[in-house]
Amino acid sequence: MKRSGGLFLYIAIIVIVFLLWFATSASHTSNVSMKRFRSDLKNDKIISAEIKQNSEVPTGAVQYRVKGSGTEKYVLYVSNVNSIEKELDKAGQLYSVSDVPNDGWVKIFLPLIIVVGVIFVLFMVMMSMQTRTMMQDGGGSGSSKMLDFGKSRADMLMPENIPFRFNDVAGLHEEKEQMREVVDFLKNPDKYKKLGARIPKGILLVGPPGTGKTMLGKAIAGEAGVPFFSISGSDFVEMFVGVGAARVRDLFAEAKKKAPCIVFIDEIDAVARKRGAGLGGSHDEREQTLNQMLVEMDGFNENQGIIVLAATNRVDILDPAIMRPGRFDRKVYVGKPDVREREEILKVHVRNKPLGDDVDLAQIAQTTSGFTGADLENLLNEAAIRSAEENRLYISMDDIKTAFVKVGLGTEKKTRVISDREKKITAYHESGHAILFHLLPLVGPVYSVSIIPTGMGAAGYTMPLPDKDEMFMSREQMLEDIQVSLGGRIAEEMIFHDVTTGASNDLKKATRLARDMVTRYGMSEEIGAICYEEDDEEVFLGKDLARERSYGEETARRIDAEVKKIMDMCYSKAETILKDNRDILDASADLLLKKEKIGRDEFEALFTRETVG
Repeated sequence: MKRSGGLFLYIAIIVIVFLLWFATSASHTSNVSMKRFRSDLKNDKIISAEIKQNSEVPTGAVQYRVKGSGTEKYVLYVSNVNSIEKELDKAGQLYSVSDVPNDGWVKIFLPLIIVVGVIFVLFMVMMSMQTRTMMQDGGGSGSSKMLDFGKSRADMLMPENIPFRFNDVAGLHEEKEQMREVVDFLKNPDKYKKLGARIPKGILLVGPPGTGKTMLGKAIAGEAGVPFFSISGSDFVEMFVGVGAARVRDLFAEAKKKAPCIVFIDEIDAVARKRGAGLGGSHDEREQTLNQMLVEMDGFNENQGIIVLAATNRVDILDPAIMRPGRFDRKVYVGKPDVREREEILKVHVRNKPLGDDVDLAQIAQTTSGFTGADLENLLNEAAIRSAEENRLYISMDDIKTAFVKVGLGTEKKTRVISDREKKITAYHESGHAILFHLLPLVGPVYSVSIIPTGMGAAGYTMPLPDKDEMFMSREQMLEDIQVSLGGRIAEEMIFHDVTTGASNDLKKATRLARDMVTRYGMSEEIGAICYEEDDEEVFLGKDLARERSYGEETARRIDAEVKKIMDMCYSKAETILKDNRDILDASADLLLKKEKIGRDEFEALFTRETVG
């Protein structure tokens, strides 16, 4: 690092000195006009003069000094030096004439010298950086390391340096059970070989981001007590052709020396995408890397004792060749945790965090439906940051609730200036959502209602509290979701006989859900149980530049009509419910205008009054 910094400092000093010299030398000469030159000549001010001819004769310049100017020189550029000679002769002024400069070699060699200089500087910078890398790596030949692009960049952890075990991974009970077979094989391979069993060569961990795929891979290596090679899929791909394939070969060569071992490739979709989908065709660098990986995993050479673990959240774009048995034999889905697993994850993340006596991890787990392990860690971290900002020594339940809103909807903007009319519209809008959440049986009770603007641009929010995690949605539940989404707009229209743009996201969500019911889930009685929706895979250049609809115009009109029918039906039902509970709508809006934010107990208390019809 010091050599590299010293080299750059040395180059900078040279450039600065050159610029200062050039500026200094240029400051001693001044350009003058023909009028000024003739005036100085006429008044006998010129001490000495020199005519410098250009190679494009007769052009040139007159450089002269005048009395009282010290060392400063004046320059007059002329198109004909012969006429200047006549004027100087006529005035009796002594002068000298320089020969025509022969600068042809400068034009030829100067660009070459500049190019060689730039190459030399770049070479020295690369050597300096490579020396730093060599010192960090603990030695080795500098020249060999500089050109050693084909070496694998995988990090190797020995068993004693892997702190993770299955007990450190909260939740994922079924996933860990599947991985125990791999651990047992690595510990007792003879037991399986006697029965002719072959351990899976590759296991693909599939799931949304943040669900613990990488941590599960480390836990497997820690349990098995074998070396663990970890690398990202993007580390294989380089701008130089053939480097990716060379790195794959080097990775598996190093793994063979440490067998039995585990090779973990994170985000494998960066290198294992479907072939033939890029502009480069079969000569694309990424495809060459994939081909080498296919050969290493199941080719002519057997990789005994090497188990490849890979993680991705885009299994739909992987090449079919790498998904077949013999390469990735198993696909383990690592999904989002359920309520029980979320509570276990929360207990892991609060080990080093002091909690107040009002913190209920079970309630937090119930409230955070759909959160991954990474989301839960972030939630508690935001709560800890808020507690530290307020100089408390422990995390309270209020800190976690505030962090929950911040993570999901953005920071509440309590200081934002809002007109009374906008507040009233927002209060009725959110009350419309909340009443439908409470009265419709399949969409869950209300957790919190607020008319405080958030960082996501929302004027307020209504947050439900699901009673339990659900793997799928029924037709009635989807219809109730549409009704809830329309509740805010309906409330605005009922009270103010007008609608605002605040319901645009609600309309978009409701329309998308209604169209999915018709085209994706076959829930339309008119259209029938037919799926018209294409897969949501990304469009690759060279594969699907143009995608055509799989149905005609008549079917498209029927789909549009059926979507409108569902929307109109849900709008009518939601409107009827809100009109029947108009008194609660007014009471909820008044309470929100007074307190700005109410919880479940305060909201449900509105339905116990005698005014409820």
